Amino acid sequence: MRGGSFDSDYDLAGLIARPLYFGMLVNIGLPAVLLFVCYYINQNSFVANSIPSWANQLFYVLVFVALCQSGAAIYWRWKVLQQPMVRREETFEEDIARELLVRSRPIFILIASISIWGFVYFYATGRFQETALFVIFSFVVFQVVRPRYGFVRKVIEHQKALVEAGTFYRGKDSLLS
Repeated sequence: MRGGSFDSDYDLAGLIARPLYFGMLVNIGLPAVLLFVCYYINQNSFVANSIPSWANQLFYVLVFVALCQSGAAIYWRWKVLQQPMVRREETFEEDIARELLVRSRPIFILIASISIWGFVYFYATGRFQETALFVIFSFVVFQVVRPRYGFVRKVIEHQKALVEAGTFYRGKDSLLS
């Protein structure tokens, strides 16, 4: 449900924009360029399968690694955004905007690294279709993790509760506990 006083109190689009643009660049732009390079190489030259006897096993190992990375990204997003983000009550929205971007960056990079496994696999085996699968899977994981209006509303509500309880962000060391 969009609308209402909650949306007029906070610039939700502004809170989402910077992390979303960074995520789109890292998780859509860069993998698309690399996938195009692999496609070009696949169409115009030959990449030999340097590991023919265990190419399938490597694929399944990399799929397992990619699944673990996607689970880690989803868990990591939940974990870091539950921590306090607000330094002072007076700078509530600015603090959330800054910390949302700062805390989303490593998560988006982790998700983008899923597509890197596809490129590693391509250069080891010359199989383009599997490379495309890794890129598509990283895109799907990004779609699950990317910030949305409802998600940002929940983050704001949680941060309000933390501020009301007197719990504020004290620096990077406070995230480790």
